[in-house]
Amino acid sequence: MKAAVITFPGSNCDRDLAVAFEAAGAEVSRVWHKETLLPAGIDIVGLPGGFSFGDYLRCGAIAARAPIFAAVADFAARGGHVLGICNGFQVLCEAGLLPGTLMRNASLRFVCRMSRLRVETSDSPYTNLWAPGDEVMIPVAHHDGNYTTSPEMLERLRGEDRIALRYLDNPNGSMDDIAGVLSQNRRVLGLMPHPERAIEDGQGSADGSVLFRSLLAAMAHA
Repeated sequence: MKAAVITFPGSNCDRDLAVAFEAAGAEVSRVWHKETLLPAGIDIVGLPGGFSFGDYLRCGAIAARAPIFAAVADFAARGGHVLGICNGFQVLCEAGLLPGTLMRNASLRFVCRMSRLRVETSDSPYTNLWAPGDEVMIPVAHHDGNYTTSPEMLERLRGEDRIALRYLDNPNGSMDDIAGVLSQNRRVLGLMPHPERAIEDGQGSADGSVLFRSLLAAMAHA
């Protein structure tokens, strides 16, 4: 598996994401936001957490219009896999690759702690090594993670089995306890929790490693 990790000004989890991909066996390229082309032959693009462009305007709004993002959007449109974590999820929503938006946490406070999640579907490249109903511990660290969408879109997400993960201890007020959602073709995933910060026991949980190993397994059988 070949992965490309994008770095924006203000990204602070790009190295963590690259390390998580590498630990799962991927070959990783690093891509600066001012570039206009993705590396040839990549299988997945990773959009990391952080505070791209200082969260000016809205979280992820400027990153979604960075020079590299036209190539990311084209890659996704051609069926490529894209993983957006925390700020990366915000970017995907701002770019229209995923529905909904990430609002200010209901508490109006930054939340940074381990979070209990329930896996809602195994029918995706990111979750195929889990079973629906599995409970995992993955950290969150965000100020704007309150997922919100229209009632109609929420019903679509439910009906199309596109809610990947739900919070069991909702830290931000997200609608329907949503922690992560999939695109219609199931190849784009956005989630607020940080699986790249939970890939070994020394981090307090290795549950996040399953997501990256799921991707590797999916690519191997593609």
